[in-house]
Amino acid sequence: MISKYINVGDRVDIETVKAQGTVQEKKSYRSQVFDIESEDQIKIAMPMEQGKLILLSVDDEYSLCFYTPSGLFQCMARVAERYKSDNVYVLVMEFITDLRRYQRREYYRLNCVLDMKSSMISEKDVSQFSEHVHFIDTDITFDNGVMVDISGGGARFISKVRYPKDSNILFAFNLYVNGQNTEYKLIGRILLSEEIENREGEYEHRIQFINMMNDERESIIKYIFEEERKIRRREKGM
Repeated sequence: MISKYINVGDRVDIETVKAQGTVQEKKSYRSQVFDIESEDQIKIAMPMEQGKLILLSVDDEYSLCFYTPSGLFQCMARVAERYKSDNVYVLVMEFITDLRRYQRREYYRLNCVLDMKSSMISEKDVSQFSEHVHFIDTDITFDNGVMVDISGGGARFISKVRYPKDSNILFAFNLYVNGQNTEYKLIGRILLSEEIENREGEYEHRIQFINMMNDERESIIKYIFEEERKIRRREKGM
């Protein structure tokens, strides 16, 4: 329950992230919880900056971070309504992802089952692939695998090929984002590689994306939030 973790008067940071080319612009506003409407909606005071109201647009989506006695909690929310009540400007925020405990510098990780391909590459290939050149040697042979979770910072996948720890791989997969199928070819560094218990010849790998463009990261994060929203709606029977 939201009221179990969030209280009226708790501080909340409202953050928007906009990718402009290779530069990621983050803007954060401070506010506080004005009222708790339901398990899906809260009211917060309209943020101010240098004595001026920040008029957040209806239907725009933001990341909310709540500072509570129980710790930090985060979710994505949409501005459902804005109005003035007793000389207080109020935003009605509708949650579009579940509230979860938040640790800074971490990315949300979405469980999934998606086909992907991978191939170990050299440091030279990594250098050529960086700077958004996306050089791909046509002689590269890909191995098939299954991605079982993904975040804006990395992924976990299962493959019949074991890659050495700290090696680099070319990681290719597709996501359905913004109404279209999008192909990603990213460089991943192997953080963990181990054989799966009772599944001889199958290996689980955890990778960190490196030399990644901000627009690619934001696109993946958008996909994750869209999928979480679908899951939330299915659970509600919508």
